[in-house]
Amino acid sequence: MSFRTLRDVEVRGKRVVVREDLNVPLKDDAIADDTRIVAALETLRWLRGHSARTIVLSHLGRPDGKVVPRLSLRPVAAELGRRLGGDVAFAADCIGPVAEAAVAQLRDGQTLVLENVRFHPEEEENDPGFARSLASLGDFYVNDAFGTAHRAHASTEGIAHDLPAVAGFLMEAELSALAKLTRDPVQPFVCAIGGAKVKDKVGVFVNLLERVAAFCIGGGMANTFLAAGGIDVGTSLRDDDLAPARDILARAKAKNVPLHLPTDAVVSTSFDADDAAETVTLDKIGGRMILDIGPETAAAYADVLRGAKTIVFNGPMGVYEKPAYQNGTRVVGFAIAEATKNGATSVVGGGDAAAAAHEFGFADAMTHISTGGGATLEFLEGRTLPGIAALVSSAQSVRA
Repeated sequence: MSFRTLRDVEVRGKRVVVREDLNVPLKDDAIADDTRIVAALETLRWLRGHSARTIVLSHLGRPDGKVVPRLSLRPVAAELGRRLGGDVAFAADCIGPVAEAAVAQLRDGQTLVLENVRFHPEEEENDPGFARSLASLGDFYVNDAFGTAHRAHASTEGIAHDLPAVAGFLMEAELSALAKLTRDPVQPFVCAIGGAKVKDKVGVFVNLLERVAAFCIGGGMANTFLAAGGIDVGTSLRDDDLAPARDILARAKAKNVPLHLPTDAVVSTSFDADDAAETVTLDKIGGRMILDIGPETAAAYADVLRGAKTIVFNGPMGVYEKPAYQNGTRVVGFAIAEATKNGATSVVGGGDAAAAAHEFGFADAMTHISTGGGATLEFLEGRTLPGIAALVSSAQSVRA
């Protein structure tokens, strides 16, 4: 996988169209979590410092091709201005006369944010004409939005066919970190994996079974594996179809890859009955639901993880948002942090795992926190991501 980066092009005085993933959660028109904004700053600061005329594209939410005022990127532009230490302009459209006029006013070292690309249905349709309209605004294209690299949209894939395309620093860091998990990882390689459903991560299991030394499984998917092994998990969240879990169990056994499952659990009578939470062995679940791995399981997983040299943490061990069910994720997270301190490479998958890492305070100890959710999963499955393929294709056309 060979592509060019910002270091390979001269951007001074050039109009540089940058696709960032600024899809941040908003509450009362204020930014509730600035993680993705912070992740974009390295590339945007570099462009400003190298006197580029930076034009930022992003989506926000799912407006379904319609103008939805509450999903405007205007507050994001204001926050970027505060973070970058200078005014960041905003244009109320991403194509057409409004966008063109705003770009024409840019001077070297200035930054402009264009309105939500998903206000146009052509964005998600990867319409060639829409992609050309976006491309007409710039001299170079930079894809720095790993979180959307699995989408073949106009601003993530189509535009790269109409402009010289390179990777931003966040994109480069994501791909470098994730490649260490799929290309000759240092052994032992352990995957701590949680989340709701096995069926959503079958591809991850199948691909990583060729590489890992062991899995430590929690979350709702652990319930599915337990049920597939004949354990009565009561009213716990699990997949209705147990066939994928049984297939993975068989594959793991055939490859002699340990697939560690809970031996105890924190259960309750309902999701909201925190005061009824109780730690039990698996034969005492009854009609209750599993909401976290138990302390015995967490300690066993921690022992496995402390001995690892490569670790991926993708999905919490339980309902970490509630204090009664945080212990499993916390213990596993700090065991990974300890292994990292001792020389292991650790990558936290996006979404809930990253949120938990920040909430519990072990994020800074990790080698890399991925900003991708679906993109991270598809990369770990071994799939070709359209946004990355477009960068590779652009690099090949330059060499040709």
